[in-house]
Amino acid sequence: MQRVVLAIVLAVCLYGSNAQGQVGKNETVLNPNRAGVEQLLALAQLDSALVDGIVERRPFIGMAAFNAYLDSTLADSVQAELYANLFLPINLNTASDAEMKLVPGVGKRMAHEFEEYRPYKSMAQWRREIGKYVDDDELARLEQYVFVPLELNSASEADFLTIPGVGKRMAHEFEEYRPYKSMAQWRREIGKYVDDNELARLERYVFLKE
Repeated sequence: MQRVVLAIVLAVCLYGSNAQGQVGKNETVLNPNRAGVEQLLALAQLDSALVDGIVERRPFIGMAAFNAYLDSTLADSVQAELYANLFLPINLNTASDAEMKLVPGVGKRMAHEFEEYRPYKSMAQWRREIGKYVDDDELARLEQYVFVPLELNSASEADFLTIPGVGKRMAHEFEEYRPYKSMAQWRREIGKYVDDNELARLERYVFLKE
């Protein structure tokens, strides 16, 4: 009996966090909403005027908005080079076909596969499905450009900590006001700790079940 209980506990520890959405692990790709000025200036495709414009317009609510800002200034080929190192992760459940194709290396076929398995409930699900088509290295590279939104009333602290810029204190505040009955309630409570721009940036990573 003890062995059975132990096995159940271990399974929960190993797989429990996969029940919720997560932000993909990011090793090398900068987030335009979070990158510092010096980091942005170090990118060969950006000059000081573009960097100033990025900082002034932050937060970008989605990759489409960021792409639209750069569209009038950078050629498509230059944007493609830039996005290998600077990209705002896309929501796997809501991103348009056009947004998916902004991910470096994603064409018509892979964009279709991304859409095919919606809705995603976790990054583990996405890895399992897309891992049918690419090797582990390519899967790890693609993961840097995507996320699955977190359900506010059931996500774990570990899940919240995957949101760029969220540390233990903010993860605690996310949990402190549960259960949330509306996004307006979440905005009101979390808005006590951050300004409107940061609230808008954080909101794209979370949702409430209807």
